[in-house]
Amino acid sequence: MQVHDRLFIGGAWAAPAGTGTIDVVSPHTEETVGRVPEGTTADLDAAVAAARDAFDNGPWPRMSPAERADAIGRIAAVLNGKAEEVARTISTEMGSPVSWALFGQVYSTTFALDYFANLARTFAFTDVRAGMLGPALVRRLPIGVVGAIVPWNVPLYVTALKLGPALASGSTIVIKPAPETPLSAWLLAEAVEEAGLPPGVVSIVPAHREVAEHLVRHPGVDKVSFTGSTAAGRRIASICGERLARCTLELGGKSAALLLPDVDIEAALPALLPAALMNNGQACVAQTRLLAPRERYDEIVEALVAKVGAMKIGDPLDAATEVGPLVAARQRERVEGYIAAGREAGAKVALGGGRPAELDRGFYVEPTVFTEVDNGMRIAQEEIFGPVLSVIPYSGVEEAVAIANDSRYGLSGSVWTADVEEGLKISARIRTGTFNVNTFMLENSAPFGGFKESGLGRELGPEGLSAYLEYQSVNLPAGWTPPPPPPTSAAEPGAADAGTDAAGTDGAGA
Repeated sequence: MQVHDRLFIGGAWAAPAGTGTIDVVSPHTEETVGRVPEGTTADLDAAVAAARDAFDNGPWPRMSPAERADAIGRIAAVLNGKAEEVARTISTEMGSPVSWALFGQVYSTTFALDYFANLARTFAFTDVRAGMLGPALVRRLPIGVVGAIVPWNVPLYVTALKLGPALASGSTIVIKPAPETPLSAWLLAEAVEEAGLPPGVVSIVPAHREVAEHLVRHPGVDKVSFTGSTAAGRRIASICGERLARCTLELGGKSAALLLPDVDIEAALPALLPAALMNNGQACVAQTRLLAPRERYDEIVEALVAKVGAMKIGDPLDAATEVGPLVAARQRERVEGYIAAGREAGAKVALGGGRPAELDRGFYVEPTVFTEVDNGMRIAQEEIFGPVLSVIPYSGVEEAVAIANDSRYGLSGSVWTADVEEGLKISARIRTGTFNVNTFMLENSAPFGGFKESGLGRELGPEGLSAYLEYQSVNLPAGWTPPPPPPTSAAEPGAADAGTDAAGTDGAGA
């Protein structure tokens, strides 16, 4: 069992202010596999104070973008060096199949960090524009102290979507991991420590929801970045609205996969099923509404049931496992409640619907396929966050588009067709922040986020970095021309931009 007795505050290991602890329970064995200190409001106060001092007085915001990029790259390199350990740790604490976790939990994290490191080297932190009287210099300055609240389902990757751009901008950050997944947060803290960032730049304090609200309300925090439920997102948005604090919210989803009449279902399923059931169905972007043409409905259901029924369920640390347990007993009860609601509403269970008979412990639910689903049913409208798929019939592409858009969410979606051009046309009609044609991907270079109740703002891409920047316009006198940028060395690409000094100070956001 892993036992830790210190918190990572201000870039150093510190004794917690309180005596409470968080027990980490394996969703496979139901046994305690780890214990960490429970962060308190006093611990968060200390972390925010360290972040505030590091931002206001420390070297981090005044470093060149290239220097910050190097530091981000060092964090990614440390995590890459222990990728299998990190993957096994996350699988142990939240049940993600380790074969998926290596890429979906670890390499996706380091790819995202490397993306922001590279972006920091080339991003235009400063530009000069022609004005009515004289030139205007536009700076993009770091937003300040960031409070990041991350969920348990993909804990390290979601952290990277906040840590990478915050560090690239020159901001400092306090990370509040979920109490279900603090062990992987310790590995991240060790990586940050090994990367040698200045004191105060990163703190990591696991805590429960009540303490997380203290971070959101903290007057020393300039921006809150949250990933989680829509209900919690509303609460955070209201608090940030009262404070006029900036916020980014990545919330729930109930994404639709449109199977067009010309789809080759056997060719599509190997890519579609991972998009639908990834991480045991515990993914906000999971394609859990499968829209099938009525003329091919039975054929598609038969193929889907055969493929899902062949998936291996069991120990998440077994490399052959495709579906592991849900994160906790409460999550299993939630999913079972939705399965019961689907039956009561008249949907038919074509596969699954119970607990695996061969597993006498662990928070397991069988992969479940519902047929004869009406899009108005709860199982088609609400985010279940488990291995439950709804196959919804449609007549004609117009109805398919209408069903896909008939959701209060708008996070992701996909279309599966023999005609990529037709799929691209359909994508423009679906009200979601990300969409896929015959594939599934979160692309680091493109913005990720949602329409409607799926959130506010974007992560990833240059847009993700911009979310951690404030604009400053400097109007200059007529006839004055800013000096040209100094030459950029091969060793430090993008170290300075137009209007900066040789150290790239303005570009770094000082």
